[in-house]
Amino acid sequence: MKGMLKVLSLAIIGGYVFSLLHIPIPWMLGPIFSIITAQFLYKGTLSWSPRLQDIGIVILGIAIGEQFNLSLFKNAGILLLYMVLLNSILIASSIALAFVLSKWSKLSLKSMILGTIPGGLGQILLFAEEEKDVDLAAITYFQIMRLLLVVVVIPFIVSGHIVSKSAINIPMSFNLILLFLLSWGCAYVAKRFKMPIAYFLAPIILIIGLQLASFDLAPVPPLVMNGAQLLIGAHIGLILKPHMIKLPFRYLVAGILSSVGLIIITCGTSFIVSYTLDYSFATSFLSTAPGGLDQMVLLADAINADLSVVSVFQLFRLLFIFLFVMPVLRYYYLFTAKKRAFELEQDIMTKS
Repeated sequence: MKGMLKVLSLAIIGGYVFSLLHIPIPWMLGPIFSIITAQFLYKGTLSWSPRLQDIGIVILGIAIGEQFNLSLFKNAGILLLYMVLLNSILIASSIALAFVLSKWSKLSLKSMILGTIPGGLGQILLFAEEEKDVDLAAITYFQIMRLLLVVVVIPFIVSGHIVSKSAINIPMSFNLILLFLLSWGCAYVAKRFKMPIAYFLAPIILIIGLQLASFDLAPVPPLVMNGAQLLIGAHIGLILKPHMIKLPFRYLVAGILSSVGLIIITCGTSFIVSYTLDYSFATSFLSTAPGGLDQMVLLADAINADLSVVSVFQLFRLLFIFLFVMPVLRYYYLFTAKKRAFELEQDIMTKS
C-alpha cells in the first residue's frame, strides 16, 4: 500500500506539472515521466495494481461508447479493405525492419520479430514465453521501448493539429457511478469468457447498446477522464525497470531504432488514410500509430480527433495481429523447428 501511495503521489505531481506546462495529455505523460525518473533515482518500493489501470480503461470505454459514431459502419467494406491493407504494410515493414536490425544487433531474427511487431505488450510477452529459443528480456525491452516512445513522441507530432474542445463543466452524478459499476461488471464477465481487451471493449458495446435502447446516459466529466489518464499513465511508468538497460548496447540502440522506424512507417501510412478517406491528419495518424489502443484513444479524446475511427482502426490492428499474424508465426516456427530436427536426424543418419 505504501508503494502504491508513493506512485499515486508521483503521478499527481507529474500530471500537475505537465498541465502547467500545457503538454498534451498531461495527466498521462506527466505520471509516466515522473515515475520512470523516480525508478532510476529512488531505491525503495514502488508498486501499482493492474486493477487500477483497468478502472481507467473502463472509464475510457464508457467515454468512447457515448461518443461512438455508428454511421462509420455504413462504409464498413471500404474501411475493412483499408485496415487489411494498412496492417499488411505495417506487419511486412515490421518484419523487414526486424531483419535489418537483427543483422546489425546480432539478436536472433525470431526474437527481433517478436520485439518489433506492434501488438499488445502483455499478449506478445505471453506468446514469447511459450517459445524456448528467444531472448525474453530483449523482447520485453523492445516492446516497452516502443510503447514509451509512441506515447511520448506522438502527442508532440499531432499537437499542432489540436482542435480545442470547448470547456464544459460536467458534474459527477450518481447515474455515472451506476454506469461505471455496470460497465465494470460486464467487463469482468467478458474477461472470464476470454473476450480480448475486455475492460475496454465490453463497456463500449454496453454503452452503444444502451444508447440504441434510448437510455439517457450520464456524460463523463473531464476531471474523471484526467483520472483515467493518471491511472493508465502510472501503470505505463512502472513498466520500464532500471535493470532493463543492462542489456547489450546494440540491443538498447536497436530497440530505439525499431520504435522510431515504426513511427516513421505509420506516419507515411497515415497520409494514405488522410488523403483517401478524408480524415484529419491527427485522426489518421492516431488510427495507424503503433501504440496501445487505450493511449491512442486517450490522445484522440484530448485533441478532439475522431474517437470512433481511432478506436476501430486500433482495435482491428490488435485483432489482426492476434487472430492472424501470431497464429501464422506460431505455425511457421513449428514448421521450421520440425524441418531443422528432420535435417539434423538425416545428417546423423548419413554420418553413421
